[in-house]
Amino acid sequence: MRCPYCGCDDTQVKDSRPTEDNTAIRRRRVCTGCGGRFTTFERVQLRELSVIKRTGRRVPFDRDKLMRSVQVSLRKRPVEDEKVERMVSGIVRQLESAGDSEVAAEQIGTLVMEGLMGLDEIAYIRFASVYKNFREAKDFSDMLSEMSADDEIDTDIQDAD
Repeated sequence: MRCPYCGCDDTQVKDSRPTEDNTAIRRRRVCTGCGGRFTTFERVQLRELSVIKRTGRRVPFDRDKLMRSVQVSLRKRPVEDEKVERMVSGIVRQLESAGDSEVAAEQIGTLVMEGLMGLDEIAYIRFASVYKNFREAKDFSDMLSEMSADDEIDTDIQDAD
């Protein structure tokens, strides 16, 4: 692992432990060159994934890009970082364990929307407005109507139980 301070490739691990949510390994490192201390987080990657964009272009899957897009939709919303991390890790695990090394961008978007619906409805609407390419205010009202209808169905099912 390269030192972020001096760029030296010779670093030593001083402490290693799983993160609280068990999605990564937290390692405390020391650079043998400059003595700088830093932390890295390492995740297990089951397979290399490629994303097939709507245009047909293939790009490498980028977990950080997924996290950034989720965080944009959650900006200024009262959602704990740990819940966001757990949701993104769950999406990545689903994609890696699906069996295909190529994933359609639409599939990723659908998984993100499902995750956001359970986390925060406002973030869900924000993400959907970009993902579904809303053009006018009517698109928002249509989505809100769909959500209201889904809530009524859920309530009816719970009442039947």
